[in-house]
Amino acid sequence: MDTHEYNAGEITILWKPKVCIHAGVCVKMLPQVYNPKDRPWIKPDNATTEELKNQIENCPSGALSYKLNS
Repeated sequence: MDTHEYNAGEITILWKPKVCIHAGVCVKMLPQVYNPKDRPWIKPDNATTEELKNQIENCPSGALSYKLNS
């Protein structure tokens, strides 16, 4: 499955576009990070690691996940 990675130092966001249901939870919770009109549309440097983890854990489809970088 196609997965896009967005690195932000402590955390890497993983996005699976084919799983995404476009519920908009990401955009509503962190509009400074997620903007579908921009490229890249995910800018993880615009939030803290904790903010990103909290938002990703609320993704209803599981299209967003993360891994912590060592």
